[in-house]
Amino acid sequence: MRILANDGIVEEARKYLKQQGFTVETEKRDEDDLLSEIGSFDALLVRSATKVTRALLEAGVRDGGKLKIVGRGGVGTDNIDLEAAKELGVIVKFAPNGNTNATAEHALGLMFAIARRVPFAHSALMSGTWHKKRFKGVELFGKTLGIIGCGRIGQALAAKASALGMKVLGYDLRRSIDAPLTYVDTIPELLGKSDFVSLHCGGDDPVITEAEFAQMKDTAFLINASRGKNVSEDALYHALKTGRIAGAALDCYETEPKREGLPFANRLQELDNIVMSAHLGASTSNATIRTGLEIAEVVTGYLKRGEYGNSVNVGETVEEEGADVYTIFITHEDKPGMFGKFGTLMGEMGVNIRENNSRKLGGQVQTVYMVHSRPDETVRKALSSIQGVNRVTI
Repeated sequence: MRILANDGIVEEARKYLKQQGFTVETEKRDEDDLLSEIGSFDALLVRSATKVTRALLEAGVRDGGKLKIVGRGGVGTDNIDLEAAKELGVIVKFAPNGNTNATAEHALGLMFAIARRVPFAHSALMSGTWHKKRFKGVELFGKTLGIIGCGRIGQALAAKASALGMKVLGYDLRRSIDAPLTYVDTIPELLGKSDFVSLHCGGDDPVITEAEFAQMKDTAFLINASRGKNVSEDALYHALKTGRIAGAALDCYETEPKREGLPFANRLQELDNIVMSAHLGASTSNATIRTGLEIAEVVTGYLKRGEYGNSVNVGETVEEEGADVYTIFITHEDKPGMFGKFGTLMGEMGVNIRENNSRKLGGQVQTVYMVHSRPDETVRKALSSIQGVNRVTI
């Protein structure tokens, strides 16, 4: 099978995929070349640069095209048309864990930077002027950190902040009982109690607007290493300009350049109580390797074993939807045609197969079928009568 890593892939991940028997190509295709060639690849791996549009997905499946899966290195899938992929039968998977620590560390670094005014002190020294009193800061120890969005990254940040002696509050619609923080019921409650507020939520809607700034302490700091559109920059500018809050540190923005080296203009640059970085949350060599290996592993799992873990455009499992699932256990000889016979017989008897899993059992095979209707003795006996079947239990 052929895999195209159109936005590149770390050498460790490329080697892993080659060891799994895949042919891996990393030469970047432009839009026209990608459209003309994508149907010859079984998998497309991307980061944020390549836009996986409906047109591209259609080209991947048209006229017997081979495209089966799109893998996104990282968390966000805004550059992939998930609905089109679902309609066309292309699975989309992501690699959410490789960037977790790097992003949590960066958020913590932004907190230190704005609290201790490190970038401003650095800039003054680099320009040849010694200032000490001017850059007096505040400590994180003993302060309250409020985290909005308590998924993987939010929880990782909570653990780091707790270790520094901070009290951590969290708000999330889905609460993890293992998170090292205390949940509050509303965002206003969190904002009113927090000395630092860090955003780690998805979506494109503003979470912090003028109304939320009005609920924060005037000594508080806002940290955003999540999504640029989660913060209204007009409201943030006003809050910083008027002293409504003490400061902010941002790693993402409402509008960002599309490519490295392009100009960046934002009126927040006028202010002296904000720290800014260029979407560096996941930009560590460690995270790049972890993410590359993770997406290589999940794509391999699907192509070689039909595993759906880390899929973002498939429905919930039958159990999660509340439907009953039943099992049939078949011990049989390891020879061609057995699964075809099982499937044909159960289809003729009206048994709806959901999935099956098989493992070697000495010189035999143990296969477990999960089905949507309760199998009876008639089904068991019919399966037992197939030549090569040694045992059937239901």
